[in-house]
Amino acid sequence: MSAKKTKKKQVGVVTRFFSNISVAAIKLEQPLRMGNKISIEGPLGAIEQVIESMQIDRKPIQQGAPGQEIAIKVKSPVRENDKVFVLE
Repeated sequence: MSAKKTKKKQVGVVTRFFSNISVAAIKLEQPLRMGNKISIEGPLGAIEQVIESMQIDRKPIQQGAPGQEIAIKVKSPVRENDKVFVLE
């Protein structure tokens, strides 16, 4: 039984959550791209998902860079200051 250990690396922080459209704004500290598996973690728990929608200023993008604020569709509510990790 060989369980592969999942590594996680912090890539950003949630700056806002838009509940009416279930979108989180994230300030990036590391690059993030479509298809990455992420974990958004805060005091109320964590959600894991694959990024399927990413935008800057309502325009679709494939990748975000450090310093950018991106918006991603999330499957559950998140909170301001929740940490965003990429799972490898």
